[in-house]
Amino acid sequence: MKKELTKKAIDLLKTLIETPSFSSKENETALVIESWFKDHNIRYHRNKNNIWAINKHFDESKPNLLLNSHHDTVKPNKGYTKDPFKAIIEDDKLFGLGSNDAGGCLVSLLACFTYFYAKKNLNYNLIIVTSAEEESSGPNGLNSMLSVIPEIDVAIVGEPTQMHLAIAEKGLVVFDAKVKGTPSHAAHPNNDNAIYNTIDVLNWFKDFKFDRKSPVLGDVKMTVTQINAGQQHNAVPSEVDLVIDVRVNDKYSNEEITKILKDKSPCTQIKPRSLRLNSSSIPKNHELVKAGIELGRNTYGSPTLSDQATLSCPSLKLGPGDSTRSHTADEFIHLSEIEEGIELYIKLLKHVL
Repeated sequence: MKKELTKKAIDLLKTLIETPSFSSKENETALVIESWFKDHNIRYHRNKNNIWAINKHFDESKPNLLLNSHHDTVKPNKGYTKDPFKAIIEDDKLFGLGSNDAGGCLVSLLACFTYFYAKKNLNYNLIIVTSAEEESSGPNGLNSMLSVIPEIDVAIVGEPTQMHLAIAEKGLVVFDAKVKGTPSHAAHPNNDNAIYNTIDVLNWFKDFKFDRKSPVLGDVKMTVTQINAGQQHNAVPSEVDLVIDVRVNDKYSNEEITKILKDKSPCTQIKPRSLRLNSSSIPKNHELVKAGIELGRNTYGSPTLSDQATLSCPSLKLGPGDSTRSHTADEFIHLSEIEEGIELYIKLLKHVL
């Protein structure tokens, strides 16, 4: 059964690659995923572009384990030398947009769910959500499903981790900030030039350190990523706009980070765009983590953001592929990684189910 599921999963991934699915425009890949459930006689539901299902012998008295990955993609960058919408196999590599992030994870989790779907007397109920809008952190992705599906007790989020166990993930807060000054004609003296004032502000952000370091996720990382000011060459602007990207470890809440920056940063104004993308983790002694360690997998903290950020329950990020390939030109995943992913997902769940 596993061999046949693996073959079908790879065929499904080829079809998904050749079906464009930019964030918020995933209708066609949703239809492709629906066909998987139909072909395997699995009752499923659709909410916008999110497709979800529960195991055949769902028991409300048992805890619920979520399997989740996303089927949306970013847009291909200009560095592609291969057609991003053509599934090309060369040796062991399957090339195509979304192959690694997160198509390989998605089809592997679908195969795993299908393997366990009709089994009786499981210790957990299984819920699978193939979600939309992960890449854009949009309003109609996994976050919109949490009030629709049964309440989740623990989750496995499929993202490329080389099938190692990401037991924690940094959260994200993006801040918009302003540095103000006195507008003037460029020909006249001005000791309150907003652009020059920004030099000290940029140095403050570069040098500021948050006190609390996480043993799993390390330091909070704060980076100024955008700067904008001025309309014409002969006019000193009244203000400079900054965007600051803050990756939050599990020792701070997003609210705490916001208070610190409002109290201490030298900006005239600073405000967060959203506080909902929190850091996430799962205890190292959780049975899922212990099972993964028994299978020879390593644990680590992930600096990249995923749909874990929308979950309030313990969650584990785990999947085939390599995060460093995500969003790169000529994205690919090894076919052997998908085979290993399905095998390890099934072995992991057998330990707890």
